[in-house]
Amino acid sequence: MTAHEVLLRPVLSEKALMTVEDGKYAFYVHPKANRTQIKDAVEKVFDVNVVKINVSTVRGKIKTIGRHSGRQNKKKKAVVTLKEGQRIQELEGLT
Repeated sequence: MTAHEVLLRPVLSEKALMTVEDGKYAFYVHPKANRTQIKDAVEKVFDVNVVKINVSTVRGKIKTIGRHSGRQNKKKKAVVTLKEGQRIQELEGLT
């Protein structure tokens, strides 16, 4: 899996953007990616040093359209903590 296949997109919620000041960035990642693949991808794409990674699986929501209901796919979210003083410049404009 390449680095761009591992990192799908950044999480742009209010809670995730508040942690950017602490050097923590949240990404949706490929469901089969593990911690070492996520670390390698972030370090390769953004040229930073990763200190810590927290990974969680977000359950899919149940959506109803008329009488029919279905479930969205589950997502995997990774919160990446960077080395002290480092930033991801590409994501700084989002806060």
